[in-house]
Amino acid sequence: MAKLTALEVRNAKVIDKPYKLPDGHGLYLHVVTSGNKTWRYRFRVDNKESTFTLGSYPQMSLEQARAGRAKAREHVKAGINPARERRKKKQQLREKVEAEKNLGKTTFEYIANEWIEIQRGSWSKDHASAVYDTLAHDAFPVLGNLQIDTITPPQVLKVLRKIEGRGALEIARKVLQRMNAVFRYAIQVGLITYNPAADMKGALKTRKVVHRAALAEKDLPEFLRNLGSADLHVTTRLALQFTILTAARSGEVRGATWDEINLEDTMWTIPAKRMKMGTPHNVPLSVQAVGVLARVGKLYGCEGLVFPGIRNQSKQLSENTMLYALYRMGYHSRATVHGFRAVFSTIANEAEWNGDVIEKALAHEERNKVRAAYHRSEYIEQRRKIMQWWADYLDQLPGQ
Repeated sequence: MAKLTALEVRNAKVIDKPYKLPDGHGLYLHVVTSGNKTWRYRFRVDNKESTFTLGSYPQMSLEQARAGRAKAREHVKAGINPARERRKKKQQLREKVEAEKNLGKTTFEYIANEWIEIQRGSWSKDHASAVYDTLAHDAFPVLGNLQIDTITPPQVLKVLRKIEGRGALEIARKVLQRMNAVFRYAIQVGLITYNPAADMKGALKTRKVVHRAALAEKDLPEFLRNLGSADLHVTTRLALQFTILTAARSGEVRGATWDEINLEDTMWTIPAKRMKMGTPHNVPLSVQAVGVLARVGKLYGCEGLVFPGIRNQSKQLSENTMLYALYRMGYHSRATVHGFRAVFSTIANEAEWNGDVIEKALAHEERNKVRAAYHRSEYIEQRRKIMQWWADYLDQLPGQ
């Protein structure tokens, strides 16, 4: 018997009575008048003929149906009815889920923590903490103790509305994204069959996109003077200065440890697990950046975190410490910590430094994969020059 082709299956027409399209070895496509198409496998066990439904088309392709038939045939050869075997496994899964419910292992919070642990290996430490913190602060109080298979879309929306109520629209978007991932994981491990967070499209409030504020070049002298004289904790002031001098991200600076710093080679090597793009990044250190490190080293020693927390030196500076410092200095509407990277990029480009060197200094990945293959160079020597030029440029601004 000739086997079916994918084209024949796709073109199977609905007629006024059910019919079968055989593929051989008991497999056939069953087409009924309602338009439903299902893959079925006809077999014989204990001299009794039975039919086993493998799945629906097009959700199950011809190739997948053949794989399902092959697996079912193995059961038949062993004298096992595949339909009974499937019912047995479903019952075992139901019993397992029920047992885990009794142990509290199927609540939203438990499954969310399980998902985070599985993902932790592919995330930076900062990102893993951020994911947990957003769920713990906003989702767990509402959904944490609920059985994950009982959660409904209105309950998910309740979480989002509470976040929106305090004006944190971006946090609402992130929490929804992370709840979505938790429910998808629960589907994958067989705890639920429906994702109640998947139907939230259009439910979130939005605001006009505003790019992160960044100082204009003309405002830099005033800002740097204010930074030197403002009533800030010394750790915050030094962390801000180091961030500006290195054009690094706030999280990269806050999480910096002394074992990442090579003062002899004047190089800061940020490991892949702490980088946004998941690849290690080398930052050449200017004379001025090394000077900042020397001051920090005298204050706290040269072990552990470079910029320890103000209240608890075993922890890094909180995410908002440097941002709040800008607010206290009166720059809440004119600058963000991240915006200093844009300032560096703008001024360096205007000074006609090589664009690839600037992008590498900012740890931006080349999106064009073909071009990236030809631009793998770290540009270390050019970047040493540009980072020293940047530090000297800041030193030479009026009033510095």
